[in-house]
Amino acid sequence: MAQSFGQTEINWDKLDKTKFYVVGAGLFTGVSVALYPVSVVKTRLQVATKDAVERNVFSVVKGLLKTDGIPGLYRGFGTVITGAIPARIIFLSALETTKVAAFRMLEPFKLSETTQAAIANGVAGMTSSLLAQSVFVPIDVVSQKLMVQGYSGHAQYSGGLDVARKVLRSDGIRGLYRGFGLSVITYSPASAVWWASYGSSQRFVWRFLDHGAKHDEGTPSVPKIMFVQATGGIIAGATSSCITTPLDTIKTRLQVMGHENRSSIKQVVKDLINEDGWKGFYRGFGPRFFSMSAWGTSMILTYEYLKRVCSKDE
Repeated sequence: MAQSFGQTEINWDKLDKTKFYVVGAGLFTGVSVALYPVSVVKTRLQVATKDAVERNVFSVVKGLLKTDGIPGLYRGFGTVITGAIPARIIFLSALETTKVAAFRMLEPFKLSETTQAAIANGVAGMTSSLLAQSVFVPIDVVSQKLMVQGYSGHAQYSGGLDVARKVLRSDGIRGLYRGFGLSVITYSPASAVWWASYGSSQRFVWRFLDHGAKHDEGTPSVPKIMFVQATGGIIAGATSSCITTPLDTIKTRLQVMGHENRSSIKQVVKDLINEDGWKGFYRGFGPRFFSMSAWGTSMILTYEYLKRVCSKDE
């Protein structure tokens, strides 16, 4: 199993970095276009007050299509893409380099391959997320305000620059980093759980398929590799969304609040419990579960395909 899995891995030192970044920007932009509407719906559900008319997935989608048509499902998309490209470059570079270093550090401990993969991938996922948040949080703040503008009493804006200007005027640079601590607490563990689950579940699936047995010692077929990677992505997305949705709900509410409605984490938690009980922390769970599972599967297949396309010729 270890040998066969190794035949499917393409490490950082085997990649053409320039091609990796250029082709990757195009591929991940395409994935973002396909899945972005789910983020818009999820965000609106998380910030809905108890008096909001649109409080389920179908009513939110219907309301957006009625008022803005298809463009309504892509509110804030331009801002996200502008910031996502540098953030993703930072993330992927840190992910691959940290993963290689973590595997080397774990070698003396003689852990099982599944355990070693879970730890190394988890450390790499958390580290890369921490670095990427410094770029992505301001983009997240702006894009989420655009996603919910006009909904449930939220302000209207003329675009991303208008949001940034008004946030800076009312709160200064700290306003663009509102929820940074919670973003780190949310996304870093989510990234750690996602990559740890992905790394370990791949090994588990390969073992389940009995790949690497004497009757099957060749390089696995591309469809089989894609099946294992997609299965790992689904498991990782489902695991991560279940664990981190409550923190994501609190973070989203903090980030979209206006200057005059600023609340503390404690107050946001209290409001959610008063409005919906403990299930309020899982507002938007359906879209987030779908988004993280679909995004995880699409992202990892795209990412692994990207590495195959950008691998250097031996």
